Formats: sequence, C-alpha cells, structure tokens
Amino acid sequence: MPELLPSQAPLSYGVFDQVEYEERPASEVYADHLNLIELADKSGFYCYHFSEHHGSPLSLTTSPGLMIAAASQRTSRIRLGALVFGLPYHDPFRLANEVSMLDQFTGGRIELGTGRGVSALEATYFGIHDIDYSRGVYQEDLRIMLQAFTSDELTFKGEYHSYDTIPLWFHPAQRPYPPLWFPSSNEASIPFTAGHGLNTVMNNNFDKPRLRSLVQLYDELWSEHLSDPDRMNGHVAMPKVGLSMKVVVAATDAEAERIARAAYDVWLYHVTYLSKRFGVPGLIQRNSYDDQVADGTMLAGSPETVRQQLGDLISATGITYPLCSFTFGAMPNDAAMESMRLFSEQVMPKLASLK
Repeated sequence: MPELLPSQAPLSYGVFDQVEYEERPASEVYADHLNLIELADKSGFYCYHFSEHHGSPLSLTTSPGLMIAAASQRTSRIRLGALVFGLPYHDPFRLANEVSMLDQFTGGRIELGTGRGVSALEATYFGIHDIDYSRGVYQEDLRIMLQAFTSDELTFKGEYHSYDTIPLWFHPAQRPYPPLWFPSSNEASIPFTAGHGLNTVMNNNFDKPRLRSLVQLYDELWSEHLSDPDRMNGHVAMPKVGLSMKVVVAATDAEAERIARAAYDVWLYHVTYLSKRFGVPGLIQRNSYDDQVADGTMLAGSPETVRQQLGDLISATGITYPLCSFTFGAMPNDAAMESMRLFSEQVMPKLASLK
C-alpha cells in the first residue's frame, strides 16, 4: 500500500469553462472569457479546462485548441487543457501534432483530456451513430496519439486509421506526454481511470454517499495497479480525483442565489437543447437547481457559506480537485470575475488544512 492515496493528496482547484452562446458577437464573448482566464492565472488555480461541443449553444469552443492557444499568450502560470477533446471527431495524427504545438507554446503547461464525446447526438453530426463504434475509435486514436508523442516516426495499421513511416519532427515539451485526463460520467469508467492512474473528474450524476464509494474504489484500484508496466499515466505520481460543480460567490447569500438561479435557467436550456431538438425525452431531464444544491454540485452564497458548503462536500466525498464553473448560462462577466476573486481570496485559503 502506498504511503499516500489519491484521496489523501493536497487540494488543488481547477476551472471549467464551456464558453456558452450569448446573444452578442462571439468576439465579445471570447474576450470576456480570456479576461477571466487572466484572473484565474493570477489567483492560484491549477488548470483552466475547456469543453468541446458542436452544434449546441452549450459551447462556442468547437476547437478547444484555439482557445488554449489564445489563453497561452495571456497567461504564464496556470495550466491549460481540454476536458475533453472528442477523439472520434479528429484525425489522431493531426491532433497529436496540435497538442505537441500547444505544449511547446505554453512551456509544458498542457493537461490532456480525451474522450469519445459525451453527447451521442453531437456525434451524429460527424456520421457516428453507434456507441461501440465511437468507443473503438477512441481507443485506437489514443494509442496513435501516445505513439506520436513518444516516437520519431509514426507507423500504425489499425481498424480505423493507418499511417506509414511519417517523420515526427517535434514532441510535447512534457515527456513522455502531458498528464492525461478522462472524465467519469458513470461508475463503469472507474476501473479504466484508476487502473491507468488517469486524472478524473466526476459529474453531477452521483449523490455524496455514492461519490464517496467511487473515490474509495478509485483509491483501491489505483493502488492495486500501481506497478502495472503498461499504465498510460504512469509518469503522474498522484492523479487528481475531482468533481465538477458550479460556483457563485457574492457579498450575501441572497445576491449569490439570485445570480445563480438566473444563470442556471439559461444553462439548463443550453444543456438540453440538442435533446429537445432531436426529441430524445430520456436526455431532457436534468437535475433542478435545488437538486444540485443538495448534491453539492451547485455552491452559491457568501464566502462564508460557500466555504462551509465546499468543506462539507470535500469531507463527505474525499475529492481532491474541485472543478469550478464560475461562468455558466447567463452569468454576467462582472459577476463571474467577482465570484472567482472572492473564491480565491476567501474560500480556497481557508480549506487548505482539509487534506
């Protein structure tokens, strides 16, 4: 048994930003989010993560790499990454080169999240209509990318892609490659994430007792497979085990709740847009605002209230990486900036002793 388990690691904090659609020029939206990234860079956050979505008001980051490239020129410390690149939507050789470029741009600050794409509906835009097919593409694409990161030439013959002795003239700044992330939207993914020591973030599908059991399972499987020779993320000594949450901090509880409820209503419209467009009833149901408060995945209040909410959540679940969305739905940019400032100055320092 290792001396320290993932759930016992020190706390660190990330930011998750979907850069949602607004009824104004996209250039203005991007500019506001880049300003928020600059503030995060100065405020002690570990990493700023972007999503990838297509054909949906949920995200204007159809190319996370472009946002990362822009952010790399506005920051100096914070790490940057996609959570996640949808691998079946990309040629893996080209994406591996893009990630290598980004890691060089940033001086080795990239965190690499990959997945098969969380939305089966978005996948249809790329001609993908079968989950098993997308899973197979994802697995093959990831193998290709890891080979491209670590070899001088790429030769690969697979079911979906083939490459023959392509020279590779550069690699990521981080060796053998940037830290890998894989989100956990269901419990079936834990053996994969823990077995390979992948950084993971769980979504709001689970209540606190279930989250606690999943974190414990991650600890057990991570420890069990720690010496496996073929672990993909073996160069990462202590993976992060996180939970995605929306965070609104304001001067008073009442003000924070007012801002959060209004923003949540718009986010709810964005996140269910495709389900309604395609008429898929089972995907339209989402947790209400009050349900997310109860689960600990919506934190809203004064700094004192949010500090208590988050402290209780960390103690109850064992997570080590609160992944905070400070901007979502119709969140005004000035409110998001103030929320991040209050959180970094009055919440994060007070919780350092929890781990």
